[in-house]
Amino acid sequence: MTTITESTITGDIRTRAAGARVASRELAVSAAEKRDLALDAIAMLLEERREQILEANAQDLEIASSMVHRGELDEPLLKRLDLSGSKFESVIDMVRSVRAQEDPLGRTQSATELDKGLNLFRVSVPIGVLGVIFESRPDALVQISSLCLKSGNAVLLKGGREAANSNQILAQVIAEASQSVAGIPEGWLTLMQTREHVRDMLNQEESIDLIIPRGGNQFVQYIMQNTRIPVMGHADGICHVFVDRAADLDKAVRIAVDSKTQYVGVCNAAETLLVHADVAEAFFGKAVPELSAEKVEIRGDERTVTLAGKWASVTPATDEDWGTEHLDYILSVKVVDDLNEAIAHINHYGSGHTDAIVTEDGVAASEFLRGVDSASVFHNASTRFADGYAYGLGAEVGISTGRLHSRGPVGLEGLTIYKYILEGTGQTIAEYQGEVRRPYTHRRLDADWCPGNGSGNGSP
Repeated sequence: MTTITESTITGDIRTRAAGARVASRELAVSAAEKRDLALDAIAMLLEERREQILEANAQDLEIASSMVHRGELDEPLLKRLDLSGSKFESVIDMVRSVRAQEDPLGRTQSATELDKGLNLFRVSVPIGVLGVIFESRPDALVQISSLCLKSGNAVLLKGGREAANSNQILAQVIAEASQSVAGIPEGWLTLMQTREHVRDMLNQEESIDLIIPRGGNQFVQYIMQNTRIPVMGHADGICHVFVDRAADLDKAVRIAVDSKTQYVGVCNAAETLLVHADVAEAFFGKAVPELSAEKVEIRGDERTVTLAGKWASVTPATDEDWGTEHLDYILSVKVVDDLNEAIAHINHYGSGHTDAIVTEDGVAASEFLRGVDSASVFHNASTRFADGYAYGLGAEVGISTGRLHSRGPVGLEGLTIYKYILEGTGQTIAEYQGEVRRPYTHRRLDADWCPGNGSGNGSP
């Protein structure tokens, strides 16, 4: 078994990126059984090294607590950093859930007969080499690594400095476990540890195919402006809950409170609550006491200050509040006159992440679901469901709010692309472009029928 040292997962980024390119080509043609065995090995070794991992995590928590005390780090980030208790079990469960999914590679997405004996297939393949920069969540390193391994991608990872010790031991464990399986190449996983490494990575367009940044808007914009490598991700999670005039108010309170308070430091937590004027006073009478009990600060428009102010102190909202991802116990609240105003507000101030309507009116729900331009749009459900694990993806490498390639939680399928495979029997293009042109048939074939299966000319 290969001995894993720090130098095998860190080092000169140009060299490591080039090595990742080589590893990615080996992974792309590796057997699904080998990748699954590697994920089994990772889950087992994480369990065996639990004590070491939690010791490293405790060091990070101690340092981060001091940073919070000095005002250098926000309090909610401590919860995201902590791997203790059930969190560690969920990390291992996540690895196993990724392993349990079907192999995303080699799937025939479409098959077309161009002419008799000339068949075209579109087949799923890995993207190649990914560069992923993520926040202060060491469990994210395990998620991303597992997804990349299962989907045949090599990856360069950079986590938050607050999780440096946790990330180091986790990367070592994952590399050691995966390389204990014959057929899994060394170098598919690289851990970057400094900002200089990130800057170097942005210049490796010959080796890296896609960068996925997970962080604030300023950081994502910096990445986009300083690389020629394609970038996929989201800048902010400005999520909304709209309480319609036809809402079940008890249901609306449960959804609004859960969306905001169940875990405030994540991108799918609600940041703005919109309430129809017809039910605003009644809704606030039920919701504000519960939000206050969770120590949520309400920043409201003029009507919210008047109506919600009967049950709690309300800070007047500024225009900046509507476009802010608080990631804290702060909720921007606005009273709107109708559904159209709610949709317009969301499309103007939202980040295209996740937005929800609470209503018993099917027509209103349909208009909202069609009209809101976001990656995920919900009816009568908490925004917190916008998650790869909840969607059945096993895990997610991040959430994309763009419109190219992948949108919403990005799981295994989002980490694949496709290539076209053409199987012929000696045809030349001249036969189809000469004066006497042979016509194409362009007949759809069974997409379950795969190329390269020994069928010779590919006849179904």
